[in-house]
Amino acid sequence: MKKKVLFFTLLLSFSGVFAQDTFKTMFYNLLNFPLQEPASTRLNELEVILSDYQPDLFMVCELNNSSGANTILSMMQQSINANYQMANFVLNTSDNNLGNQNDLQHLIYYDSTKFSLESQTEVTTIYRDFNHYTLKLNTVNQDTNPIILNVIVCHLKASSGTTNQQLRLQMAQDLTTYLNGFSNTDYFLLAGDFNVYTNSEPAFQEFINTSNNITFIDPANRMGSWHNNSNYVDVFTQSTRTATGLGGTTGGFDDRFDFLMTSTSLSNNTELQFVPNSYQVYGNNNNVNCWNSAINSTDCSGALFSESIRESLHNFSDHLPVTLNIETNQNFLSIPEVSIAQPNFEIIGTNMVTNTIEIKINNQPTFTTNLNIYNTLGQIIKTVPINYETINIDTSYLSEGIYYISLTDVNVQPLKFVKVN
Repeated sequence: MKKKVLFFTLLLSFSGVFAQDTFKTMFYNLLNFPLQEPASTRLNELEVILSDYQPDLFMVCELNNSSGANTILSMMQQSINANYQMANFVLNTSDNNLGNQNDLQHLIYYDSTKFSLESQTEVTTIYRDFNHYTLKLNTVNQDTNPIILNVIVCHLKASSGTTNQQLRLQMAQDLTTYLNGFSNTDYFLLAGDFNVYTNSEPAFQEFINTSNNITFIDPANRMGSWHNNSNYVDVFTQSTRTATGLGGTTGGFDDRFDFLMTSTSLSNNTELQFVPNSYQVYGNNNNVNCWNSAINSTDCSGALFSESIRESLHNFSDHLPVTLNIETNQNFLSIPEVSIAQPNFEIIGTNMVTNTIEIKINNQPTFTTNLNIYNTLGQIIKTVPINYETINIDTSYLSEGIYYISLTDVNVQPLKFVKVN
């Protein structure tokens, strides 16, 4: 018994159960995808961008229709990560009184090994919905200590002028009213194209108002009058273009419209917090010469983002994505969908299992005839006879959590799998 306890203590230490886990988030204005042509070529450019960054949570606006939503999901699953899923695509409802002519929707895509979508809600305004997605982190302790991340995606009214500023403010106030129903300790991420020109704009001030139930902060900590001000080139997100004919704005790099903001609860909180200094405008090399230039020009060169990446960004959208890392002191259950080879046996397919797990016996030892399944306490849960080269094991009765499979009387590292719903 002492050997067994020691064995599993070492195993848990090796598997990094107590380490922190980090996930990557990205928000991107898709510029009327897929209606803005050429959709197929633009999809290839988006594949380059997402394959390079590989976000765990991808939030978008200006998505036109369900066909475009599914096209992006299929590309992500086939080219980047088969575990990507998306929320339910829903049409904007806030524009019904305007003739229902708005085809600019929001959506999130997420790594389903790291997140479970618990719910989604549309918060109506006078112009465009705020889309609220509730995600639960798929952590080892999710049953006893669940972590919920509330993700809100938005696209405020565009254009300058006092009238448009007031429309943006009214939209922001509608969100504030909705958030009054939540605790100030809840975790919120607010992503969107705000279309604000300075932090003094009423809508932005509404988001950061400390008297609100949920107060948002700027992880970049770059408050100021951003519009056409080269002192803020590091947080510029629009426009990537100076040439016409590609759609979108062509004024060159001179505005900060796109944001990833967090609730104050996501600052300096060990359970869940944004990683300091991780906020970044993807594709922005912080080159002051890029001011009013196209993102694919030599004026925008730098060490962080290559010419080829900036070319794809230029061709896909008139905006740049914004990214932020978030960390938790819990561990994800996620394990890559690969076969993890052992000297004598391996798991076929994913280690995330629901009802069955398939084990392949590569070289059946002559001196053992069984597999043992252990829980994290080192207790044998089940013993399975080795009768075939491939064994299907029923796991439907197991509780959610981590388990280990080992050959009896064989000194090899156990296989680890995670039981999920």
